[in-house]
Parts: sequence; structure tokens; C-alpha cells
Amino acid sequence: QVQLVESGGGLVQPGGSLRLSCAASGIMFSTYDMGWYRRAPGKQRALVARINFGHGTDYADSVKGRFTISRDNAKNTVYLQMNSLKPEDTAVYFCNADHMFYNYWGQGTQVTVSS
Repeated sequence: QVQLVESGGGLVQPGGSLRLSCAASGIMFSTYDMGWYRRAPGKQRALVARINFGHGTDYADSVKGRFTISRDNAKNTVYLQMNSLKPEDTAVYFCNADHMFYNYWGQGTQVTVSS
């Protein structure tokens, strides 16, 4: 059974930082491209950042220079370090695992940026 379990969300003030984690099980993690997506209130789910099996990365323009995605294949975990958070970063953040015909989602974790 495949599971992606996100953690690390919460309430943070503007300018603050959070680190999200996504622990994967039931997949050959090192072969999967991993991504973070978010769904802001009233908007569709959108890509935030992704890291492929070769550790190449890609970011949404809105988070470049503020967010960093990384992975630890030994721990089957992908991270999203979020710095200089803004109110517009408020969203539910989802972990995604993708490999050929297989695509899996976590349940999401809420990030709220507010003073």
C-alpha cells in the first residue's frame, strides 16, 4: 500500500519559515520524481516545486529564491524548506510521487501565513 504522509504545516507570521516533510512508503522512492503542490483558497492545485530522481529541481516562479525542495532517498522523504513566507503562500500543500504510469498524492498539510 502506497502512503505519502506530509507533516510540518502550521501557522506562521509573514517573513517566517517552515519546513514540510513527506514520508513515502510502498514505492521504490529513489526512482520517483517527487513534487510539492498547493491549493490556495478558491484556486486550483498548482505546482510549487519538484525534484526528479536525479535530483534536478524545478520551481514555480512565485517561490523561486524562497523555497527549496530536497530529498533523502535513504529516508524515503522529500522536504520543502519555505523561507520568507508571504500571506499568499497560504494553502494546503500536497506531496506527489510520479513514475511512468504511477502517480500518488498525500492527504495534504495546511500552511497559513498570517499576522
